[in-house]
Amino acid sequence: MLIQLTGDLLSHLKVTELVLDNCRSSNGEIEGLNDSFKELEFLSMANVELTSLAKLPTLSKLRKLELSDNIISGGLEVLAERCPNLTYLNLSGNKIKDLGTVEALQNLKNLKSLDLFNCEITNLEDYRDSIFELLQQITYLDGFDQEDNEAPDSEDDDDEGDEDDDDEDEDEAGPPGEYEEEDDEDDGGSDLGEGEEEEEVGLSYLMKEEIQDEDDDDDYVEEGGDEEEEAEGIRGEKRKRDPEDEGEEEDD
Repeated sequence: MLIQLTGDLLSHLKVTELVLDNCRSSNGEIEGLNDSFKELEFLSMANVELTSLAKLPTLSKLRKLELSDNIISGGLEVLAERCPNLTYLNLSGNKIKDLGTVEALQNLKNLKSLDLFNCEITNLEDYRDSIFELLQQITYLDGFDQEDNEAPDSEDDDDEGDEDDDDEDEDEAGPPGEYEEEDDEDDGGSDLGEGEEEEEVGLSYLMKEEIQDEDDDDDYVEEGGDEEEEAEGIRGEKRKRDPEDEGEEEDD
């Protein structure tokens, strides 16, 4: 499959990242990529069967270039001429054999990371020391620095930044224990207040009950007195009637 791009159309989109992995080149050269992609910052052309970089356009804003698993064996001086601001270059899996080929990268003054993994040059004695001596501007070779410290991954950096933000949020919020103790004190106070209210309500209720009982006793005494008065009245009437009844009987 050929690398066929409509440069005029894509240039209007201001493309900053472009991935062309596994797009086969017909003659080992870059096709369809031109100066209209001037906004590119990341370009990947892995496993494209490239043998030459002669047709690489000028990409002054390009920072990262992926060229792994191709058939490139030389001509690296083009990179310094057309991509002078590269910071990351991956040439792993190509046909680079000697230090003379890599020497052309000395003019990439901003280059910090270079990957030559699976290239024949890695079989040279003192390969790493020789590359670091030749390209003194780089910090990482094949993913590690001179002290064998692994290069940081951009995603890991983002995760660490998120964790730092979370820690700052927790610090601003304060220790969780303080809020829990305050909540417990508030709950205790509210419970105590409720208990006192219940006790007051209970006493008032009992007092009302006692008052009600006394009223009932008074009513009962008054009712009993009325009944006794009625009974005495009835007896008096009977006494009055008895002499009268006796007189009527004598008359008869």
